[in-house]
This record gives sequence, C-alpha cells and structure tokens, in this order.
Amino acid sequence: MKFKANRFSVAPMMDWTDRHCRSLHRVLSAEALLYTEMVTSGAVAHGDRDKLLGFEPGQHPVALQLGGSDPAELALAARIGEDWGYDEINLNVGCPSDRVQSGRFGACLMREPDLVAECMAAIKDAVTVPATVKCRIGVDDQDPEESLFTLVDRCASAGIDSFVVHARKAWLQGLSPKENRDIPPLDYELVYRLKRERPDLTIVINGGVPSVDAALAHLEHVDGVMLGRAAYHEAGLLGEVDRRVFGLDVEDVDSFEAVERYRPYLARELATGTHLAAMTRHMLGLFHGLPGARAWRRILTVEGVKPGAGLDVVDRALEAVRVALASRDERTAPAA
Repeated sequence: MKFKANRFSVAPMMDWTDRHCRSLHRVLSAEALLYTEMVTSGAVAHGDRDKLLGFEPGQHPVALQLGGSDPAELALAARIGEDWGYDEINLNVGCPSDRVQSGRFGACLMREPDLVAECMAAIKDAVTVPATVKCRIGVDDQDPEESLFTLVDRCASAGIDSFVVHARKAWLQGLSPKENRDIPPLDYELVYRLKRERPDLTIVINGGVPSVDAALAHLEHVDGVMLGRAAYHEAGLLGEVDRRVFGLDVEDVDSFEAVERYRPYLARELATGTHLAAMTRHMLGLFHGLPGARAWRRILTVEGVKPGAGLDVVDRALEAVRVALASRDERTAPAA
C-alpha cells in the first residue's frame, strides 16, 4: 500500500526545522514530508539563497514554506524554490508573531481571504510542483466556521486543492506565539467537517498531535496529519512512521540506528566547518523516556558547544545511554 507523502508530515518550525534537523528526521522516516522553516519571499528574492534554501538531495520529499503577501514576489520566490529542487511550495497563513503581523503575512492574512487566494493563484501559476496553504481556523473574534471555510473556498476557486489546518485560532493581541500554540482550544471536529463537506480537497490536520497513535486516529477523518513539537522533542517516534502510517513492510528505525545513519551527514558537515552543536541540538530528544536520556542531553549540550567538538562527543553520549540501559537490564533481569 502506497500513500501520499502528506499523509504524515513534520511541521515547519522557526529555529528548529533547518536543514540539519531535516536530515536527522529523514534518517528516521523515508516517507514523511518535511518542511523548511518559514522563509519570507523577500529574503528568497534578495538574500543568500544558498544559506536560506540549500539542502541535501536525500531530504526529499521536502516542502518550502514561504511567508509574504505580495503575489508577484511570492511567485518569484516560488519559482526560485522550485529551481532549488523543493517538492512543494507552501504559504504560511498561520504564524501569529508580531514580526510576521507587521509584515502583513502569517495568521493576520486569515482576515484577507481574497488576498490569500490571489497570492496562491500567483504561486500556482509560477510552479509545476504542488502549491499549498497552511492556515489557522481563524484569528481573534472571527467565527471559525466562517473564516476557515471562506479562506479554503477562495483558494480552491483559485485552483488550490491541498490545505494544512492548525485546528485552533490565533489570538493576535494578548497572546505570545508560544501561548498561541497552547491556549486557544483545539477544534479538530471543525477540520473533520471541512473534509466531509469538501471531499475533493486534501485536508491535513495540525495542532497538539502528541504521538503516532494520535495521528492514526486523525487519519480516520482527514487525509494527512502534521506533527510539530512532538516530532521535534521526541524525534525517535518518527522511526515508526514508515511502517505504521505508510504501511510499508520495513523495520522501525530505533534511536541507535538513527544516530548511525546520521553520522555520515555529521562527518560531512563537520568537515565543511559546521559546528557540532548546530546539528546535535536537534538530536537531544532522540532517547526521550529511556534510561540515559539525561546523560545523552547533558553530554551533547555541554561538550558539543566546545571548540573543535567532533563525533567523539556523540560517541561518549551514546555510550552513556548504553551503560544506563545495561544497568536497567541488570536490575530487572530475573534471578537465576
């Protein structure tokens, strides 16, 4: 059985889902759709594209998330993103930060569905890869039933057929971006209803999904599930995704195997001058919940930032986990 990549994806997360993070997530799951951090259309058009857009070919399938509200500039940025090899171009209509609002993009665009549709039409016309939207169900005092359906319908009329919906409002006044990820209540049922009433559209649900079990439950109602913080802070869970979510006849990738698969990438990047901590910061949650997880995090955090830190730091951290696991096994082994 073969499913679309967007059946399971890892959310775009600022300061987290950079190219190093995505390469780690890819060794855990060959199938999950990975997203960049949000990049503004202006930065893509005028900035250091290698720094902003560069990634290893092994990261496919990978989507570029853009922020912006100028259709022409978004079209240019989308073309550049496709030229760099991205498999999807996604527009951010969900980020609630003050900086994003001041630039007239992100969640505040929920109030301007016609402009979003114009932007999406420009992106779609500019590229051959899928053009998609990631949005909230509404902002501030909007009625989510009206705001969500209006935005989706306007974009659908412009030829867009795939939407990622973070199933909570964004409060643009009074809540911080962090609070906006937790405080507004989740309304999964509204997203399920969107799929029922717009069956021809691809609907991916996002927001507060804690596990693969929860993702599978959502997939009874929608086409895809996007995990954010859970996939980052407990990255080991991604090792189950290809088997459990995509139905592949493969072995799960455990965290020890993930580290071994990631080693060549670490070595290549170290050789080009990348600091170890820039990569290992994304690995801190790999052994979440296992004996030795605290030692793993401590060694990577303390030793990884030192000048010249190399793969020996990762080896020491791994050995600490192995020792802790062996100690647990000795304590729990039945008496002879």
